[in-house]
Amino acid sequence: MHSPHDPYVRVRDAREHNLRGVDVDVPRDVVAVFTGVSGSGKSSLAFGTVYAEAQRRYFESVAPYARRLIHQVGAPKVGEITGLPPAVSLQQRRTAPTSRSSVGTVTNLSNSLRMLFSRAGDYPPGAERLDSDAFSPNTAAGACPECHGLGRVHRTTEELLVPDASLSIRDGAIAAWPGAWQGKNLRDVLDALGYDVDRPWRELPAEQREWILFTDEQPVVTVHPVRDADRIQRPYQGTYMSARRYVMKTFSDSKSATLRAKAERFLTSAPCPGCGGARLRPEALAVTVGGRTLAELAALPLTELAGALPTEGETARVLTGDLTARIAPVVELGLGYLSLDRPTPTLSAGELQRLRLATQLRSGLFGVVYVLDEPSAGLHPADTEALLTVLERLKAAGNSVFVVEHHLGVMRGADWIVDVGPRAGEHGGRVLYSGPVDGLAGVRESATARYLFDRSPAPAREVRTPRGSVTVGPVTRHNLRGVTAEFPLGVLTAVTGVSGSGKSTLVGELTRELPGVGRLVRVDQRPIGRTPRSNLATYTGLFDVVRKVFAATEEARRRGYGVGRFSFNVAGGRCETCQGEGFVSVELLFLPSTYAPCPDCRGARYNPETLEVPYRGRNIAEVLDLTVESAAEFFADTPAAARSLSALLDVGLGYLRLGQPATELSGGEAQRIKLASELQRGRRGHTLYLLDEPTTGLHPADVEVLTRQLHGLVDAGHTVVVVEHDMAVAAGADRVIDLGPGGGDAGGRIVAVGSPAEVARAGGSATAPYLAAALYGDGGTRR
Repeated sequence: MHSPHDPYVRVRDAREHNLRGVDVDVPRDVVAVFTGVSGSGKSSLAFGTVYAEAQRRYFESVAPYARRLIHQVGAPKVGEITGLPPAVSLQQRRTAPTSRSSVGTVTNLSNSLRMLFSRAGDYPPGAERLDSDAFSPNTAAGACPECHGLGRVHRTTEELLVPDASLSIRDGAIAAWPGAWQGKNLRDVLDALGYDVDRPWRELPAEQREWILFTDEQPVVTVHPVRDADRIQRPYQGTYMSARRYVMKTFSDSKSATLRAKAERFLTSAPCPGCGGARLRPEALAVTVGGRTLAELAALPLTELAGALPTEGETARVLTGDLTARIAPVVELGLGYLSLDRPTPTLSAGELQRLRLATQLRSGLFGVVYVLDEPSAGLHPADTEALLTVLERLKAAGNSVFVVEHHLGVMRGADWIVDVGPRAGEHGGRVLYSGPVDGLAGVRESATARYLFDRSPAPAREVRTPRGSVTVGPVTRHNLRGVTAEFPLGVLTAVTGVSGSGKSTLVGELTRELPGVGRLVRVDQRPIGRTPRSNLATYTGLFDVVRKVFAATEEARRRGYGVGRFSFNVAGGRCETCQGEGFVSVELLFLPSTYAPCPDCRGARYNPETLEVPYRGRNIAEVLDLTVESAAEFFADTPAAARSLSALLDVGLGYLRLGQPATELSGGEAQRIKLASELQRGRRGHTLYLLDEPTTGLHPADVEVLTRQLHGLVDAGHTVVVVEHDMAVAAGADRVIDLGPGGGDAGGRIVAVGSPAEVARAGGSATAPYLAAALYGDGGTRR
């Protein structure tokens, strides 16, 4: 028995995922880093075991309703954990935030500012005092009725909808209309309504053009289609929808990002005439604080906002004190350039992660374990110091900080390190070392030790000569002001700079339309699917090959099972209880819903009959449970499968299971799966590959594997552009474009361009000293 005041969290016999009966003791009240190569089991230990057990204990302490579901939510596979305080998890959520989400809503600063206006604002004479809700653009009480609190209205014009007026409607004059049958149907309906669809658009009377494009009427007529002579065409009732109505409906309602993007091409966005872009009702905008409206204060950078708040009067003084105290940690983390009204979708992953961390600093919690998922993701090396300060402050407040991390600078700044490995998947799952950082140097099996204590220079390599270039700009967007950049072709270019300096904005301007680009492939970190139904095998096309292999077995042919029988997405072969998901969604009244294994198939996804068909001694569920590495051996003589698996191995994903749900994959893993899908397609002419921080979530050993792949693409005649904070990648590039010098309004300029050695010597660059450290090996804070 350990005493209740045991200063350690003691884990015994942890078997979650690939952990092999792990026993480990981690001290409380320290900053402890969990590290190891991708897939080694560090997240299974920190999140899947320690945090999951803390969460389970919390569930048990709440209400009988939740307790009834505890067996479904699932306890982690662990013998016992002692000395475990309550835990708070800050994971890298990859969900797409809405345009209504902003810096103010993420940090809760908007609530405090609204309260200040409600209680201490200057109201017009005779005006009623408003509740704080009336100052929110996200409530019915506060939103401008014209733009519903969005601040912008979308409109369209005849020029946008009909770019070529010399064409007739039959020839496609109305470019905004859908293609295929739906577009043909709208044309046939217009024909049936008596409009001339064969006359050039410009020759149609103005009132007809106006009605066709902008009417809100939706007349229904009988259409007698005239189509192919060999097909019988029956009359049908067709409904007309104007081009504007179709575009607006698609833009606001469509679930397809592609269709929404197409619709957006036919729209102009302008500030709302009702509120001038301020998003609020006139009554709320009539109230001021320090002579400014809420919209004007929300548009100030946080560093300026803190100085613009009033301190006269008791109420104002108390509310201003609360606001400035909340702003301080955000500024400390280097985010003072952000304004409260900055929409969340325009923030980088690093900015979002630090905003959440800053919010935690103000929460006042103590005695808890913070379990953090790569807080350095998206952070420039120059910002790592601020991050370490924040982690130390969480510790100083009486908390334990457990960090899953690959950044060598964060590891060096930790009090304790837990190294898991030695490799990924079934070759990992052991704790190689748990103790003070310096002690890891003596662990020969550790891949982390090799990089953590290696201060040698980057290997010398010759910089490639470009064979042309693509020019972007002048770009004026977000914080970029008339920036022009030249991206060389046939080489590897790294775009560097502190968070918020404008890197992603600049690279986002590279499009297929630019002369010299040709084929363009954007490999981002968006999820490959949002439910457990989507997985690595379905995304890469590997699943089609596996199903064909099973359908060709003797047993499947004898039973009359076709390829469809082995899909868990259609009725027939799948388990009907979970509809082939392998999981059922458990709804908890007061908490987010969670997924639990299906009680009937226990996660296998198929019905018992389908699972009776073997291929080389394994059923389809067992094959989906193989890791990429094991599957590569299993399918070595099936060329179509071997090609996919080989590409996945090449990007360092050998540890993932074929059927691993998309919901369990990190952004970095999703990005590398997309890259592998590209690699397996074979080479087709010149391609420009754009990757936004591909090393996120990667151990330095995996960064080497990925970098080899990127150089392989360039050697095969392609062009690669990476937005990157990892100085090891930048040091190995042919060209570096460095933005800055700071973030937000202090950035948005190109500070230095040239070979890594040239940029490492550049004055005024935040990146230069870290790039020099990576190139010349003085240890620095190289990742």
